[in-house]
Amino acid sequence: MSASKEGPQEVVRLPQARQQPAPALKPVFGGDGLGLPVALNLDESSSQADVMQVLSLRPFATGQHPWGRSTRLDRVRPDAPLRPPNARVVRATRERARAAELAEGDGWSLLTIRYPNSTAYIEVSAVSEELADAVMDECLRDAVEPAQADAAAVPMGFWHLAQCPQRTERPISADAWADIRGNYTARVARRLDRVMNLRRGEAHGRLLLLHGPPGTGKTTALRALARAWSPWCQTDCVLDPEALFGTPSYLMRVAIGDEDEDENGADRWRLLILEDCDELIGGDAKQATGQGLARLLNLTDGMLGQGRNVLVAITTNENIAALHPAVVRPGRCLAQIEVGPLTRPEALAWLGDDSPARDAVPAEGATLAELAALRRSGGRPDDEDAPSGATGFYL
Repeated sequence: MSASKEGPQEVVRLPQARQQPAPALKPVFGGDGLGLPVALNLDESSSQADVMQVLSLRPFATGQHPWGRSTRLDRVRPDAPLRPPNARVVRATRERARAAELAEGDGWSLLTIRYPNSTAYIEVSAVSEELADAVMDECLRDAVEPAQADAAAVPMGFWHLAQCPQRTERPISADAWADIRGNYTARVARRLDRVMNLRRGEAHGRLLLLHGPPGTGKTTALRALARAWSPWCQTDCVLDPEALFGTPSYLMRVAIGDEDEDENGADRWRLLILEDCDELIGGDAKQATGQGLARLLNLTDGMLGQGRNVLVAITTNENIAALHPAVVRPGRCLAQIEVGPLTRPEALAWLGDDSPARDAVPAEGATLAELAALRRSGGRPDDEDAPSGATGFYL
């Protein structure tokens, strides 16, 4: 990498590779030490980036570079080089879903993979621990945009399973509970009050269950909960809960998580959000999902959950009577709340005295999504924007 001529440049000096023979190692499984031969297995489905990932492991696998470091980054700056200034790029490729570089220097090698969502993966191997740390430090120098301070946004992690479990963190908009409390019928609001006001160590039960018809505001409440708990609890949303409980390695990675501390230096709790898990916790869940239900229960109050500060929030459209009895048994749930429509008086109060949509509110009341549609349409019954049965992360 050539240096710019537009002024003085900072010179970064990495530790020099120690030119000394490696210590003698005892044979492993009949071989001569850890310098084992490496076979690269590729087929027609392998991409250029896949080849580079395999090549990056060779120095570490053979023992040429016995020290390794790796990390994943969010909010990566578009112009961040993610490599030391003196790196020699020996392979580079750009695919639609990622761009990869393989670089090397004196006594070290480096793999960098960038993704379109401003995330990246960095992997370093080197001849010494000191050199591996120094190379990684140079890769991380000014590489990440600072988190934006926004009172209406909270960081949320999103898990999904690709070739391996991956977590991407993004800020999401989240209203304060006091601002949206009127979106819920009085009984539901009182129960949510207690949940929103919980503090570290006050959670008796590790499962939070929100059930009720679509469009009643279950997800809106969870976003507010993520904001209310943000000083002591990290919130993650699992995008593929069926894969989470069907793949033990994925479940272990999510359950163990990464060590993080709150503003007081204590270990942060974690809230895992699983949306629309009707099949996982329904009455026939054992037959429909196999071990999925058992693994969920193990995470909340079984062996897997022991010693882990993990809470699980599940939303479902099922009626409570249709849920598996093991999920709703006494003592398992932190809270079990049926989120239903607003009564007609509550719906009229939500719309306001001067709303033209007041006359269109049914006698039995309306859901939050229905009221939002009535407000947009002015109460016209033929509104094309009337909510469908699936609201997902909207409400």
